[in-house]
Amino acid sequence: MPPRIVVVEPVSSGNALVEHAHALGWDVLVASHDRDDRALTPHTRALAGEVLTVDTNDEAALEAALKAAHQRAPLDGVVAGCEFYVPAVARLCRALGLPGLDPARVDLVRHKARMREAVAAAGVAGPRFATVDDVAETGAACAHVGFPAVVKPVESSGSIHVTRVEDVAAARAAVAAIRAEDELDLGRELNHQAIIEQYVPGDEYSADGYVLDGRVVVAAVTRKLLGPEPWFVELGHLTPAVLDPAVRTLVDDHTSAVARAVGITSGPFHCEFRLDAGRPVLMEIAARLPGDRIVDLVELATGVALPRVALAAATGRDPAALGAFRAPAAAAAGIRFLTADGLPSYDALTGWDELAHRPWLVSRHVIVPPGEPLPPAVDFRCRVASVLFTAISPEAAGDRWTALGDEVRAVRTVQPGRPVRAVRA
Repeated sequence: MPPRIVVVEPVSSGNALVEHAHALGWDVLVASHDRDDRALTPHTRALAGEVLTVDTNDEAALEAALKAAHQRAPLDGVVAGCEFYVPAVARLCRALGLPGLDPARVDLVRHKARMREAVAAAGVAGPRFATVDDVAETGAACAHVGFPAVVKPVESSGSIHVTRVEDVAAARAAVAAIRAEDELDLGRELNHQAIIEQYVPGDEYSADGYVLDGRVVVAAVTRKLLGPEPWFVELGHLTPAVLDPAVRTLVDDHTSAVARAVGITSGPFHCEFRLDAGRPVLMEIAARLPGDRIVDLVELATGVALPRVALAAATGRDPAALGAFRAPAAAAAGIRFLTADGLPSYDALTGWDELAHRPWLVSRHVIVPPGEPLPPAVDFRCRVASVLFTAISPEAAGDRWTALGDEVRAVRTVQPGRPVRAVRA
């Protein structure tokens, strides 16, 4: 009998878990609310052998659905399809007697303040920080942290409400915005507690890899390309990052120490850091696959299929036997996210059709169709399209990322006789 696995609420790279399990011939079940922003993609629904329709934010209901499925035919593993469900899946795996992370420690990778406390307790240096439960606490927190600082929610993703601040007034405004946020994300309310951290200068990266047999392996280091501060919109990623070998060794050692400090004992991780004067400083770590198609960049540039590593960890199997390690397809890969900064909407992407014939194009995707209203360029929701590509070297990948910003632009036509306004992507 093929292995039988449940993917809980696949979002972003979580869909790759379903794709790879299906390609392996496994019996794939998907647990999903399957409506609103948790609606399954048609492709994922087609690949799933069974969809368990359940409110995945109701852990008791989710547990009942999985136990019923387990009684019908034994499950071999359960894996989270996105970050929000990592703690719940750890508890479910423990309840079902399946491989998984320690439920007593897994919250450390979801709650940014607890993560920083655990890392500091392990002796890994990091920025000063303080948590804030109310706007009135902001002044004291800023006095401890200093300026410039970064304000962010303790539990969120996609750079939502992540802001650099230069004074107490700006910090109070940022905390107030977090406290006032009422928009749901995957059906969940934002945790209104904030963390204020010392701002760390330097370029930003992610170390993506896995823990196997107690060994922390960094499969690749990816360079993040960010928009202008005070926000931290990720406009692209380049794999592998151009790093001095000595710096890469520091990154590997730092990532290993952080993963151990927060209790990631098996499976994938996504560790974000900045290089400050050549030394890595942790931004955050997650016990999941990276999003933003980084799993594709890693596989293209290194041959490591992180989704298969995750499936192996979830079922106690050998990732090599699942074909997780193959020859790379390219020397480097990257993704460019296109935006329309300052436009309330756009009518077309100039240069978009020409991309179809480029030999280095892997895929392209329109995220927000023309004519739809666009939010401010303060987090990932401002992206209108993406272009995934390969290159002959890491340096060439950087050049291609820059060139795409010149070649593809979001434009909006105005009244006849007036010029078209173009915004650099």
